[in-house]
Amino acid sequence: MRSRSNSGVRLDYYQRIVHRLILAHQEPVTGLFPASNVNSHAWIRDNVYCILAVWGLSMAYKKIADQDEDRAKCYELEQSCVKLMRGLLMAMMNQKDKVEKFKMTQSPYDSLHAKYSSKNGLPVVGDNEWGHLQIDAVSLYLLILAQMTASGLQIVFSLDEVSFIQNLVFYIESAYSIPDYGIWERGDKTNHGEPELNASSIGMAKAALEAMNELDLFGARGGPASVIHVLADEAHKCQAVLQSMLPRESNSKELDSGLLCVIGFPAFAVDDAQLIHNTKDAILSRLQGKYGCKRFLRDGYRTPKEDPSRLYYERWELRMFENIECEWPLFYCYLILFHAFQSDKRSVEEYASRLEKIMVRSEDGILLVPESYAVPQDLVGFEYQKPGSQAREVVGRCPFLWGQSLFILGRLLQEGFLAVGELDPLNRRLGAQKKPDVVVQVVIIAEDNEIRDKLAEHDLHVQTIAEVAPIEVQPARVLSHLYTYLGRNRKLGLSGRKSRDVGILSTSKLYSLKDRIFAFTPQFADLSRFYIASDNELMIDILKGEINFLKSAWDLLGRPLVTLVLKRIHLDQDKIPLAMIQTMRKLKSGYINGTRVMLGSLKDFLNTSAITDLSFLGSTEDGYPDRLHPDVQTYLDEHLLRSFSNRSTMNLRGGQLRPRTLRRRMSCKGAIKKTRSINVDSDNLGMEGPSPLTERRLSSIVPPPWLQANKQSHVSVFATTPEEGPASSPLHLGNELSVRENIYPVDPHHSRSAIDRRSEFVRQQEMPKILIQRHRAETNFADTEVEELIAMLRETENLEEQGDILQYLVDTQGLDFNTGMLEEGRVVTVRDLLKGLYEKACQQKLWGLVRHTAGMLGKRVEDLAKAVTDLLVRQKQVTVGMPPNNEHTITAPLPEVELRQLIHDAYGDDESTAMLTQELMVYLAMFIRTEPQLFHEMLRLRVGLIIQVMAKELSRTLNCDGEAASEHLLNLSPFEMKNLLYHILSGKEFAVSSVARGNLSIVSCKSSRVSKKSQIGLGDPEGEDALIATIDDRQGQWLRRRRLDGALNRVPRDFYSRVWTVLEKCQGLAIEGRVLQQSLTQEMTPGELKFALEVETALNQIPQPEYRQLVVEALMVLTLVTEHNMVPTLGGIIYVEHLVHKANQLFLEDQRKVQGDATLCCAKIKDGKEQQQAASGMLLCGGAAYICQHLYDSAPSGSYGTMTYMSRAVALVLDCVPKHGEMECAIS
Repeated sequence: MRSRSNSGVRLDYYQRIVHRLILAHQEPVTGLFPASNVNSHAWIRDNVYCILAVWGLSMAYKKIADQDEDRAKCYELEQSCVKLMRGLLMAMMNQKDKVEKFKMTQSPYDSLHAKYSSKNGLPVVGDNEWGHLQIDAVSLYLLILAQMTASGLQIVFSLDEVSFIQNLVFYIESAYSIPDYGIWERGDKTNHGEPELNASSIGMAKAALEAMNELDLFGARGGPASVIHVLADEAHKCQAVLQSMLPRESNSKELDSGLLCVIGFPAFAVDDAQLIHNTKDAILSRLQGKYGCKRFLRDGYRTPKEDPSRLYYERWELRMFENIECEWPLFYCYLILFHAFQSDKRSVEEYASRLEKIMVRSEDGILLVPESYAVPQDLVGFEYQKPGSQAREVVGRCPFLWGQSLFILGRLLQEGFLAVGELDPLNRRLGAQKKPDVVVQVVIIAEDNEIRDKLAEHDLHVQTIAEVAPIEVQPARVLSHLYTYLGRNRKLGLSGRKSRDVGILSTSKLYSLKDRIFAFTPQFADLSRFYIASDNELMIDILKGEINFLKSAWDLLGRPLVTLVLKRIHLDQDKIPLAMIQTMRKLKSGYINGTRVMLGSLKDFLNTSAITDLSFLGSTEDGYPDRLHPDVQTYLDEHLLRSFSNRSTMNLRGGQLRPRTLRRRMSCKGAIKKTRSINVDSDNLGMEGPSPLTERRLSSIVPPPWLQANKQSHVSVFATTPEEGPASSPLHLGNELSVRENIYPVDPHHSRSAIDRRSEFVRQQEMPKILIQRHRAETNFADTEVEELIAMLRETENLEEQGDILQYLVDTQGLDFNTGMLEEGRVVTVRDLLKGLYEKACQQKLWGLVRHTAGMLGKRVEDLAKAVTDLLVRQKQVTVGMPPNNEHTITAPLPEVELRQLIHDAYGDDESTAMLTQELMVYLAMFIRTEPQLFHEMLRLRVGLIIQVMAKELSRTLNCDGEAASEHLLNLSPFEMKNLLYHILSGKEFAVSSVARGNLSIVSCKSSRVSKKSQIGLGDPEGEDALIATIDDRQGQWLRRRRLDGALNRVPRDFYSRVWTVLEKCQGLAIEGRVLQQSLTQEMTPGELKFALEVETALNQIPQPEYRQLVVEALMVLTLVTEHNMVPTLGGIIYVEHLVHKANQLFLEDQRKVQGDATLCCAKIKDGKEQQQAASGMLLCGGAAYICQHLYDSAPSGSYGTMTYMSRAVALVLDCVPKHGEMECAIS
């Protein structure tokens, strides 16, 4: 026998070690590894990591296989890998019903199990006895399955197994929005069994989705049927959420060493080199010790202070684990691999030598990786005093196979037996390298010849849908329907893809099906979806956003291709809108908003675009893979005819009825206006005064006659906007609620005159102080018979009037009331008439009416649930409703129907504002996807407050009263609404210019001239004077700034972690009656998101945004006191508002001394009348919460700045600050 080469001898040594430590434990029947000699449970995650060393060794043998026995060893090792991966596959396939159920429920009890019996692969604990939902484990399995298949192993044997794996892809594709128990099986770190979103799970899922995409599970021998398909958008959503979370792991774990497997081997899930670097540095600086890394801060597992008799921790005891958490050598193995892939030899050697010092030698001299190191019981006191000083002892398993396997891989790489590329045949490690610029291809297609000719007049030459044949153009919903056939399998009872969403990455490819080629228009262009789609300017804006998104997110072969169809619906008075022409010219020029684009025809782009094969639509299960599935065939045939045909809208006007000569005075006037609830005029945002008691009543119940006969407006000392819903609100008279609930019957005539007299009296009394708005209908509703109303409806041309009549009909008769009209032999209900009105209002761009009718019809924004999820998964909570009484917080993703119900409950009967809320949520989600920096330091988005601030800003720029401002707000076009929201989020100054038809346009103040956007119709004579000057010469600037920041919940950087340090030094902080207890610091670490949310909840108790900001400033002054260690402790509970009010007093004293502005209001010498007013809660200057308006309007810095007064207040109010003697006082 020939002598072995050195490398062969060395490999034989590793083969002996692998055999002895790893393969000796593999169960012969199932191929799984038990956890230890005494525990026969096999965890998915640990099993996959164990086998990696075997896989690595097999590839090392393959390279030096100069003798038959080496080839045999190589094959034997490979088959061990296949045996294990198939063992796990069998165990999971036994739970196929769970996979099917989980696609619908996403409930932790329907998830695949995290561990199985190593003897027979069956479940070992019940569904609810363990935190089974661990998306990272299933994802790791899929990722390694893809890598092994790519390296040449054959693991999947049949097409049934292929469809099961395809369904596993669906199982993990929503990882970005599914809270799970994570890599440590704990969920929330108190271990109470609450799952949370974990960055390590999302990262692993993203890696698995990318690795699986277009992978042939049969390797080189497969065909189209064995290919796995992934919708690229799902992987991208995981990436976006991951990037927004790192370096945080979850709400309760601000950092976790488990992230090492996401930023390096095996997942390589992060594309941003800087973010990889920051995450690794954060882990090393805060979690690394002599014996490895801690898993996360305050991890009590196996520490001497842990009570082993119970699984969970008490919230107060987490503080005990600080500085004595166990250290895990496993993470040194990860770091060695991380640096080996970065080819950083020095760091690899450094960690290798650190690891060798802490490994344990077995009797026969093999180095073993122990599970973890803990501080011995008797040394805990010393370790607390000086962290890292005491020697630790091994606890847990030794060898720990997960770590041992990674150690062996590291060794094979260090000694040159493996190259990094062999452990990563799919080249995931190259993800963070710079990519060339993407060129986005755009194709515009005309619906018919007429539109084609109109475009030609503007020198834009396009083809019609008919001319692009044989390529077929379809809307995105067709693609989403076709994808539901993916992964269907009758034998296994699997139903295919559930989610209906197809994003821009999926529609930017071409699809081939047998000999046909399909192009799909993007989902946002699907007009049937929602009213914002009928605002051309907004659609153009979204298109620009999507093109920009493609530039950064596209990573497939070929170039992205955006196909747009220009239809009749898009025309404005039979002309192509100017905004569209301008955008097409921009596209033609080759650049749009900094992205390279090419405008061309479909046939030009066939060779450069990405093409995906839809072969999964064949009837493979029936044995005809070459024929289309019969359902698909019929669906496509129907759809080819229908998809781009126009629907005719219903006509409200009966042709046979000529308008009468005599026009009746409108008796339903203002019915819609009465439903509005945006409150602007009161000087404080936040609804004060008696809280409006609105009950949702079904509109089909006829309202009680005394309410219907005469609608009273809400009159209160504070709010001056009518508060009541159309027919279900109590009457507010003066300062008291006169009719509290409509329980007792009242004689309508008697009640009416009494209420009338009473309100006349109230009006005379209150006139000077309050603007009272009453919509007195000229005739009484009760007299107007329904037939007459319907006759009026036919007569009137004015859509606003039609809206008022229909609003009244809905309130009295309900949506499904039969109007007695017939259309093509069908009965016409009020709902049908409303639909017709809605479509007309969309065409005529009467946005206020559109929003209102959409609300009455119960339309919901198509992507509402998706939008809310987009915000939540980026750690932003959302609240809807007007504070302080009706605000609802959304903390977890909800289904569409529940969301809509929640929003409409929050706004009572104000349909317009409820619709506006849905709309704003969609815009917020767009912004957080494209410009996440706008949302820095904001934890909760309070949509109700944002709406109020928008109205307030409009009333300031337009110099009009609150009611006019909220009308203007509700009539803004969707595009201008998004624009206004953008200006408010970014804090940019804006002006409002008016355009034709009373529409307004929001213009940035940076440019002196009105920007392009507002030139839609400057035909009206006052075009030049229309730009209203900003009435804002420094006055009110800081007040506005505080109001905006307060409404948007913005806080200074590191605010929450600094509040934590204050809380540590006192017994509690009281804000608006909510006390933040010191015990919170026992449970939570400073950078923990859960702590930030606690502080946020307390601050959100304050209804007035500007007052909230002063409270934030007061807290900042307290943090300065603690950070400069002026005093050892701050004493008992600190009442933060006291500090603010004390500062206000000091401010007023100074104002009196220098005769400042405040002497006109709050610093006046008080006389009787003033006293009385102050007692009734009104300051002369209208400042919120008894704080002078002028203090709100002071800059923070300077000798008369708010911070100066706050610091003086702290010095006076807190007992702990020395009253005498010298103190260093510097305020940065």
